[in-house]
Amino acid sequence: MTPEPASRDTGSRTIVLIPARLASTRLPGKPLATIGGEPMIVLVWRRAVAAGLGRVVVAAAEPEIADAVERAGGEAVLVPDEVPSGTDRIFRALTRLDPDRRYTRVVNVQGDLPTLDPADLARVVEPLDRLGVDIGTLAVATSDPEERVRPNFVKAVVSFSIEDPTLGRALYFTRAPAPTGEGPVWHHIGIYAFTRAALERFCTLPASPLELREKLEQLRALEAGMSIGVKLIESAPFGVDTPDDLARARRLLERTG
Repeated sequence: MTPEPASRDTGSRTIVLIPARLASTRLPGKPLATIGGEPMIVLVWRRAVAAGLGRVVVAAAEPEIADAVERAGGEAVLVPDEVPSGTDRIFRALTRLDPDRRYTRVVNVQGDLPTLDPADLARVVEPLDRLGVDIGTLAVATSDPEERVRPNFVKAVVSFSIEDPTLGRALYFTRAPAPTGEGPVWHHIGIYAFTRAALERFCTLPASPLELREKLEQLRALEAGMSIGVKLIESAPFGVDTPDDLARARRLLERTG
């Protein structure tokens, strides 16, 4: 049964936006790739709805994506593919959807995370609520030596709270194995919760030197003096970037239903 879309919500001051585009070098048409008979973007939308944060809207670059979401009972807004990043796409979508500025928090969810646990998505706002930061995000502790050194596993360097060791402030993000020494590294999960003011400021900033060097957009915020809080979760959803990833997602989700 299709869940009642959170876009019907009238009380929450949080909006969840899912940027999606068909162009993908390694997996063309990725958002519309089917898993268990449904487009992947619809599966991600359903999980975002189940998180219960508020209104959920897919910010689609192409009409085909918007049509697929709307056929499933969801809400989509068309943001043509002229923007430099997913963050810029959600900012454009927010401007169109909420000219009266009712929403004060914006959650950015990647459209290629069909295994995302809705409960984990709900936790991304915790750093905003408890630390008063500009941006919240998620990470997973790992002691896997391969993940430590692989550059596509982005590491968050975090100063964790003594009172709550699952919550802390990000000092840096890097593709290098950091921090050094004994103990885990923290695998960053690219889901963000912004205060509205933080999103508006972020999208006016030029790309920063460290952002360009590491190819990590969140470093733009840190270099501009913005604060990012990190919530640790138990396990990481995997992103679907290649045909092999898609086959893995199909095996997992079609087996579990």
